[in-house]
Amino acid sequence: MKFREIKFLTLALSIFILFNYNAFGQSLPNILDDLDPRDPNIEAILQYYDEQYYEATGNSAIIDDGAQMKGSCYRDNCPVWLSISKDQQLAYLYIDGEVKYVWKVSTGRRGYTTPNFDINPNGRVYDKYSSITFPGGDYNGLGNMPYAVFISGGYAVHGTTAGNWPDLGKPTSHGCVRLHPDNAFIFNRLVRANGVGSVWITVAQ
Repeated sequence: MKFREIKFLTLALSIFILFNYNAFGQSLPNILDDLDPRDPNIEAILQYYDEQYYEATGNSAIIDDGAQMKGSCYRDNCPVWLSISKDQQLAYLYIDGEVKYVWKVSTGRRGYTTPNFDINPNGRVYDKYSSITFPGGDYNGLGNMPYAVFISGGYAVHGTTAGNWPDLGKPTSHGCVRLHPDNAFIFNRLVRANGVGSVWITVAQ
């Protein structure tokens, strides 16, 4: 799929969503969760988001490995390890080998199961995603997917908007891992401070 086609489809989708909002008065969805992380074109779509992110913030969406190269630490040997249990719908955040936080999450619901992962994040990190293209579901001016840290491809750990908070602790997403944005902020900042080479993410049953 060419960039021009992606841009057209994205604009068309935003018009469709805006029309439905105006027509029915319904809340607009979390647009990240309306993307299919399994889409074969997801990388091209995310590159388009990267460009929008750069235009909105002046910063690259891709951060480097930091002090450690990817693969040089593993799980609790890493300065930062986020261990996500799909059975418990909980995330355990380890800092320097000790559990410092336990948070409710929402992983993928039936038909959209979040895959298992045991890797460094891939380097794509958003603080803010502007909702100019998708005007709704905004969280404190940070858009629909605040503080996103991508694991692999289109799968990310990210904050979610207020309408999804009551469902944290239950598998209700389209494949990504949702957090309360306050918790997503903590993890996002740790990734930025340490670099992706010092961070490990595990998603397992």
